[in-house]
Amino acid sequence: MAGRHLLERLSRGVLVGDGAMGTMLYAKGVYINRCFDELNLTEPDLVRGVHSGYVEAGADFLETNTFGANTFKLEPHGLGDRVPEINRQGAEIAREAAGEEVLVAGAIGPLGVPIEPIGRIAFEEARAGFRDQAEALAEGGADFLIMETFHRLEEMREAIRGAREATDLPLVAQMTLTEENATALGDPAAQVAARLEEWGADVVGLNCSVGPRPMLKALEVVREYTARPLSVMPNAGMPRLVEGRYLYLSSPDYFAKYARRFFQAGAKIVGGCCGTTPDHIRAVAAAARAIPRKTAALEPARTPVRLSPKVLPEAKAVPSRAKSAFAEALASGRFAVSVEVSPPRGPDPARVLERIRLLEEAGVDAVNIPDGPRASARMSSLALAVLAGQETGIEVILHYCCRDRNLLGMQSDLLGAGPLGIRNLLIVTGDPPKMGDYPDATAVFDVDSIGLLQIAGRLNHGQDIAGNPMSQPTALHLGVGVNPAAVNLDEEVRRFEYKVEAGAEYALTQPVYDVSVLERFIRRTEHCRIPTLAGILPLRSHRNAEFLSNEVPGMEVPRSILDRMKAAPTGAEGREEGIAIAKEALRECAPMVQGVYVMPPFGKIDVALEVVAAVPPELRAPKQGM
Repeated sequence: MAGRHLLERLSRGVLVGDGAMGTMLYAKGVYINRCFDELNLTEPDLVRGVHSGYVEAGADFLETNTFGANTFKLEPHGLGDRVPEINRQGAEIAREAAGEEVLVAGAIGPLGVPIEPIGRIAFEEARAGFRDQAEALAEGGADFLIMETFHRLEEMREAIRGAREATDLPLVAQMTLTEENATALGDPAAQVAARLEEWGADVVGLNCSVGPRPMLKALEVVREYTARPLSVMPNAGMPRLVEGRYLYLSSPDYFAKYARRFFQAGAKIVGGCCGTTPDHIRAVAAAARAIPRKTAALEPARTPVRLSPKVLPEAKAVPSRAKSAFAEALASGRFAVSVEVSPPRGPDPARVLERIRLLEEAGVDAVNIPDGPRASARMSSLALAVLAGQETGIEVILHYCCRDRNLLGMQSDLLGAGPLGIRNLLIVTGDPPKMGDYPDATAVFDVDSIGLLQIAGRLNHGQDIAGNPMSQPTALHLGVGVNPAAVNLDEEVRRFEYKVEAGAEYALTQPVYDVSVLERFIRRTEHCRIPTLAGILPLRSHRNAEFLSNEVPGMEVPRSILDRMKAAPTGAEGREEGIAIAKEALRECAPMVQGVYVMPPFGKIDVALEVVAAVPPELRAPKQGM
């Protein structure tokens, strides 16, 4: 099989890879919002032309135009069912351009969606996606496979396993590191090298992310921890914004200077990633020709340095009921009462803190503090939660959303919550910015609520986001939101199952107006039941009810309730009718749930307390034997 020549070719000397495909296609007029992989089918001559340019420049192998040709990345373009066709065609186009002497590397990139434990894509699903792509590339004539631009070790592991299930072609595995010589999740370069060798990569490498200089530093670390041949494919420097366009500014001469250093440092494959062109590869090829035979040849395998991982005592997770007074209330069977109080829009928290004190005096178990509800610009919910803890004795349930922070920022906040006295979290995805005060603001959404919950669950079991052990676990009492009135109830139930599996310990529902809807949801989720607090939002007027029903995502106000509010048109009558409806819903929900979560309109604490007064007194006492 042609693919077996890779290691034989490396035994005779170094290999020069090609450069960027996307850079060249973009330069030829292909807009960045197009699916570049689809061009294998629709504009094969364009792709073939890019390949031919690299052959002419002196590349020893060509990467197929299939970096994003997996089911998950193709699906948004309506091409999810054409994975085999696009990959086979990509390999065939490269094979035609390569001729007899140049090898073809089947390019495989990350799936583009978060996998477990951060995302909802299971390892088995990820592996199957990589397997399908690898199989098609092999069928199309690839000589070896190159996995590149991976940020997470777990995803690279599944890529290698999937490829091994599909073919015995040699594998080049390239991870992306930051300038700190670590992955985005903090895995150090030494660990990256050791893991790639352990999982069976034939060549261990680095690509993308950084320019030549920091990649040389990373290479010098990696070479000490693996006996495998090494590959490096840096960007043409870090991109710079020039007159509205991102440009890569490393010249071919500069790139060639570092190519010589890469070879001298032990790299057996040197190519280019983002921003590199045939001119850069021509310069690398010239540098390769100047490498002495003894340096270029593949050296005998040596014994790499072995990692000595820091051994920490096994962290024992804190029992749920020991995490907070609110958790203890739920565990004891006492009907818990929580009221929502939003952060102020300005820097003065005095009025909001006064409302929280009133709730404490009334015996409310916990105050809910939402995190930028409806993408509004308010004081930090974390700041208000800390102030509430300092100024009052009431427990806080801090809403924490995925919209505004990346993975590392979220982990930092979660690690700091406990020391700040915050034990109860409600993990939510968050409303998109376009709903709020600043529709042009950007959103992060590295993960959704399920992914964030899995991160928090790991922390509760003494592991950080990268799976590294911590000296002790966090003790966060983790809650989630649910919508019993979801249009697609099957999907809502499925997500709820994921949330419970990921570590959810209690749930708060969207506002309930039709108790039969809540009852149906509870029946559907009996197999994964956790303590649930029914959401109660008192209506203020018919207009308010119509707005909630028609313009607020996740809300549904039944026609019967709209009619009742319409029959009470004046301000005072509308308010009283809204409170009456809320009390009725609370009494009907109470036997089915473990508490109530009241969302007073416009922060009206008096309304919340009036509704809370409807809780049957016998429910507030701990149950015997709990």
